[in-house]
Amino acid sequence: MTIRLHCFGESGNAYKAALTLELAGIGWEPVFVDFFHGETRGPAFRALNPMGEVPVLVDGDLVLTQSGVIQDYVAEISGRLGAPDAAGRREILRWILFDNHKNSGIAGPVRFNMNFLAPERRSEEVNAFLRARHGAAMRVLDACLAGRDWLVGDGPTIADIANCGYLFYPEPFGFERAAYPNIDAWLGRIAALPGWKHPYDLMPGSPANRAPEGGDA
Repeated sequence: MTIRLHCFGESGNAYKAALTLELAGIGWEPVFVDFFHGETRGPAFRALNPMGEVPVLVDGDLVLTQSGVIQDYVAEISGRLGAPDAAGRREILRWILFDNHKNSGIAGPVRFNMNFLAPERRSEEVNAFLRARHGAAMRVLDACLAGRDWLVGDGPTIADIANCGYLFYPEPFGFERAAYPNIDAWLGRIAALPGWKHPYDLMPGSPANRAPEGGDA
C-alpha cells in the first residue's frame, strides 16, 4: 500500500516529511490539504489529526503526525537517512529539536506573518523580534557546519532535512543565504542529492495557484 502524506506546498514542516520520503526512495503520494480555506480546522481533518496540523502520514492503519516523528519512521523503514548507532540517533534528535525550537519554529511564523497574513494584521515589531531570533539560530547552524558537509556523520540524515525545511522557500522572511556561507554550501549539497525537489515542485499548492488571501487561514 502506498504511503499517503497529507500536505500542502507552502508548509515547510510538510516539506521536511515529503523530502525525506523522496530522498529515501519510498513510494508515496501527496494528499492536498487546503489550509488557506480552513481545512485543518474542520472536523474531518481533526478526526485525522486532533492537533490540526500538517504533515500527516498514513501508512495502512498507521497514522503519524509531527514532521520529526514522520522523518524518524521513514528512516527506520527505509534504512536510509538515519544513524548507524544510538549515539548518532541521539545527535540527530538533538538537531531535530534544535530545528523545532530555534529554526523552523521561528521561520514558519515569521514567514507566514510577512507573506500570507493580511497586511493590516501584520506587526513589524513581532516580525523584527522573530527575525532576530531566527538570525541567532542561523549563526549557530552556520558555525556548526564549518569544516563539515553534514550535521551528523559523513552523509545526509534527517537532521539535515529537518533544518533545511524552510530555507529553500522563496518568500522573504529575513533569511539570506549569502550571509551564511556554510549554510549556503550545505543547501547546495542538499539540492544536489538525487531526488531533491523544490517544495513547490514536490507538493501540491503554492501561492501562484491561488488568489491573494484575506489573512483568515
